[in-house]
Amino acid sequence: MNSSASAPVDDLVVAHMPLVGYHVSEVLSRVPATVSREDLVSAGHLALVLAARAYDPETGVPFPRYAALRIRGALIDELRSMDWASRGARHRARELSAASDRLTATLGRTPTRTELAAHLGTDLAAVDQARQDAERRVLSMDATVHPVADLVRDDAPGPEDNVLITERLRYLRAAVETLPDRLRTVIDGLFLQDRSVAELAEELGVTQSRISQLRTEGLALMRDGLNASLDPQLVPVAERPDGVAERRRRTYFAAVAARAAAAPTAAGLLATTVPTPFADSAHARDGVTA
Repeated sequence: MNSSASAPVDDLVVAHMPLVGYHVSEVLSRVPATVSREDLVSAGHLALVLAARAYDPETGVPFPRYAALRIRGALIDELRSMDWASRGARHRARELSAASDRLTATLGRTPTRTELAAHLGTDLAAVDQARQDAERRVLSMDATVHPVADLVRDDAPGPEDNVLITERLRYLRAAVETLPDRLRTVIDGLFLQDRSVAELAEELGVTQSRISQLRTEGLALMRDGLNASLDPQLVPVAERPDGVAERRRRTYFAAVAARAAAAPTAAGLLATTVPTPFADSAHARDGVTA
């Protein structure tokens, strides 16, 4: 790899090294204290480098998410490599623990080695070996405490979730583009262009408080427009169903649905649609439920 090609990879690695520390700390909080932090960090750094080399921006997947998946996978592999015990050893340790619990409940005291051996139908040497296996706190996929299986869980959206997210983004974009001109100017300016209230107020020749009113009005109209297609039960019932204002709202709802239906549904939509931060901001500021 030449120097010009390696520069972007190096930049990605350096900028996202904190990801390794974060995921290593998360894993360490759920595994025995005997697990080496240095070993996990080394595995995480290698995964980050490999992720940077393999990353393709054309996929539209943010690098932090892609790298996080690779890092978590590498940490799980590293934990598995630390598991010295055979399946039989783990089984014997579990059997010993269960037998000890049963006898303790029956006898009202801790059972002796002889009692455990008799209960399990084995000899004292097998009991001693199983006890050693139990005391070594095996780190395994089926351990009863801090199971590695818990670490395999991936909270990232699955295929079905991605379809739903894409659909909502398509309707969100349609909702913005269908707004009346003045409302669209305010919503687009505040959330997509990061313009200030004062700047928009000067451009439209209104007060800053009026810009805030238009923002609230626009977000409320968008919320109902999206819900009209996606969650109709969330659209409030109009006090005057036959009024002029309600007819305008219904016309807007229909226009949003038509524009969304005509929009592309391919994966490329995510690269050209309304950025997700807009949706997050709208939700956070005005409780829009898209």
